[in-house]
Amino acid sequence: MKYDVLAFGAHPDDVELGAGGTLAKMTAQGAQAAIVDLTYGEMGTRGTVEIRREEARLAAEILGVQQRANLGLEDGFFRNDKETQLKVIAQIRRFRPEVVLANTPRDRHPDHGRGSNLVREAVFLSGLSKIKTSWEGIEQEAWRPEKLYYYFQFYEPQPHLAVDISGFEEIRMQSVFAHRSQVYDPNSAEPETVISSKAFLDSVRYRCANWGRLIGVEAAEAFETERLIGVRDLRDLI
Repeated sequence: MKYDVLAFGAHPDDVELGAGGTLAKMTAQGAQAAIVDLTYGEMGTRGTVEIRREEARLAAEILGVQQRANLGLEDGFFRNDKETQLKVIAQIRRFRPEVVLANTPRDRHPDHGRGSNLVREAVFLSGLSKIKTSWEGIEQEAWRPEKLYYYFQFYEPQPHLAVDISGFEEIRMQSVFAHRSQVYDPNSAEPETVISSKAFLDSVRYRCANWGRLIGVEAAEAFETERLIGVRDLRDLI
C-alpha cells in the first residue's frame, strides 16, 4: 500500500510533540499515515521499554495512524552508517509515502539531529534502484518520497511553513499525554526531567497557539524544509 505520510522520530514521543496535530488532521481527512520510531527511548530517565512501547501504541491509536513500527536502534548511540541506512530505506520502500516527516536537524537532544540526517540521506538513497532491500522476504522496489519536512520539539529555528491544526489541538495533546511516563504528572514519584516539567508541557500548548496566531488561525504546527516551497496561486496562501 502507498501511504500519504510517514513520520520518523528518534524517540517514541517525538512525532506526537512535533507533528501530532498534523497527523491527526490528515488521518481524519482519510490519509494513510505511519510512524517509525528509531529507538525505544531506553536511555530515558523515566519509564521502561515495555511502558514506552504501550504508550506509543496508544498514541498512534489516538492520532488515527494506521501503522507504527520501531527499528530498535540504540538510544543515544545509533549511527548514521550503511547498516542503519538500509533499515530506514526498507521502511520508506515499505510505506512508499508521498511525504516524510523527521526531527529537525538542530535540537537539544543529539539523537534528533543524528536521526534527522539519517532520514534525509535515506530518503534520497531509497530512490536508487541499485540499492537492494527486502521486506518480509520480498525484494523491494526503489521509492523516493516527493517531500521531506522537519518538525520542531525543543529548539525553535525559523520555520518555513505552518499547518493549520485548528480543531485538532486537543487530539494532539491527548497523544502527548499518552506518553504518561515522560510528560508532566504531578503525582509521579519519578525524577523530574526537562520534558516532564510543567513548563515544557505549557510550552507545547503555547507554541501551537502562537504559530496559529501568526497565520491567523486557532492553532498550527510549524515545519522547516530544504526544498523551495511552491504554490499554484498566491491566493492559496493563508
